[in-house]
Amino acid sequence: MLLFDGVCNLCSASVRFVIAHDRRERFQFASLQSDAGKELMRAHGVATPEGDPSSMILIDGGRVYQRSDAALGIAKRLGFPWSLALIAYVVPRFVRDALYDFVARHRYRWFGKKDACMVPTPELRARFL
Repeated sequence: MLLFDGVCNLCSASVRFVIAHDRRERFQFASLQSDAGKELMRAHGVATPEGDPSSMILIDGGRVYQRSDAALGIAKRLGFPWSLALIAYVVPRFVRDALYDFVARHRYRWFGKKDACMVPTPELRARFL
């Protein structure tokens, strides 16, 4: 399960990228702002500041991955060649997360923001909660 900021253009583009490269259709999606997303965060003990969904969250096998760990977990699950990104694990988490947080803080300014969450196409609706 991949939780994302549904109004963020960068996050929505990232979800579209995952959908396009998820050959096994392993991922399901929910926006952080949705009732399903909020319930999944509550059920897994994930807290995000209200009104500031600054992290993509990957939930897999009962484990929760956030920030750079979520991004690398997504790459791993997409398989080759995207799994080559796992080389980034040699970079200490505090450095990876600092870079992640920097982009997250500026994402609306750099990539824009929508007024409403992304609406999946009828073909993809079953993969969204």
